[in-house]
Amino acid sequence: MSKSWVLELDAQLDRMDDQLVQFRRHLHQHPELSGEERETSLRVYTDLGDLGFQVRLGHNGLGVLADYQTADANVDLPRLALRADLDALPIQDQKKSDYCSRHDGVMHACGHDVHTTMVKGAIQLLKQLDEQKVLPWPIKIRGLFQPAEETCQGALRMIQSDALQGVAAILATHVDPMIAVGRVALRDGVLTANCDEILVNIRGSGGHAARPHESKDPISAAAQLINAIYLHLSRVTDSQDSVVATIGRIQGGFNSNVIPESVDLQGTIRTLSGRVREEAKQHVLRIAQGIAQATETQIKVEFGVSAPSVVNDPQIMGVIRQVSIDLFGDGAIHEIKRPSMGSEDFAFYLEHIPGALVRLGSTGAGGDATRLHTPQFDVDENVIRVGVRLLVNTVVEWFRPG
Repeated sequence: MSKSWVLELDAQLDRMDDQLVQFRRHLHQHPELSGEERETSLRVYTDLGDLGFQVRLGHNGLGVLADYQTADANVDLPRLALRADLDALPIQDQKKSDYCSRHDGVMHACGHDVHTTMVKGAIQLLKQLDEQKVLPWPIKIRGLFQPAEETCQGALRMIQSDALQGVAAILATHVDPMIAVGRVALRDGVLTANCDEILVNIRGSGGHAARPHESKDPISAAAQLINAIYLHLSRVTDSQDSVVATIGRIQGGFNSNVIPESVDLQGTIRTLSGRVREEAKQHVLRIAQGIAQATETQIKVEFGVSAPSVVNDPQIMGVIRQVSIDLFGDGAIHEIKRPSMGSEDFAFYLEHIPGALVRLGSTGAGGDATRLHTPQFDVDENVIRVGVRLLVNTVVEWFRPG
């Protein structure tokens, strides 16, 4: 691509920098939980509609699809989607900043406000560059702004709303506070884990705390079950296969001197292969059956919300890798050596079309990294510029003829 094109992009981005930062800060001040992102969706919908994008809201007013194509784009030209997530987390913002959350108990602690700003800025810039007749060839894009990533529901809802109709490939970014701003973290193939929610109900018979022999204690059964899953799941899984089981919620009982009738548990199992995923589920079921027999309780295990692994397409990653080197230099590339055991509902799109998720360093030079999902989380806002440049250049390179 021509040097004049890149120079014009940077000049336009210079003029947009403050606007993008202010947009991000507005989102940060007004976070909305998963499934409640109506004001955020409306803001994106209105802004992009006013700019001339073809826009529509997702189901129930949640999420936005924003389409644009150059006038010379052939009807058969495939469409490339850029995905952003809109939702925040139920965490109290404890930062000391002018733009901290104004909504009690809710904050953007995972960078979704930044992801939304990047995609909005990227598609806005692409449209401006086309209107100035400086894009080197035709493009056809879709900004896909989804709700409910944190609850693993949003991607599925957007797919059901035809978000992928006519789309040939999809890109996404995620900020990474453990990497310095300006660095681009890349990995071909498996990037994140399969994640399966475990829902357990243990039913016994209640009684007096002084006479446990007269009851079937579900709390005792729960303790044994948790310990058995933690201990034995790793013993029946090949040590070279990753599996992580965590129980994150226990609910049962109301008084210190009463053995309750039932206990509920919720947790997750995370794996990196389909085979290990299914084997781990079966192991949990067998462990639960054994504990139920030993404690004379009834244990019901169900698997709730689940997400597959994000598997980055090697060809698309090749384009992103070369663009990253051209823009930022070889030294900016951070090779991700091992997959994360975290999960991402971006994976649902990849069950239908090829795509890639890229991590962008978000901690400034000399700054302290504030980890994701913590009350102090923040980013060096220079990451917005990095993300927009990467997305715009990748889009144009992906559409290179021939």
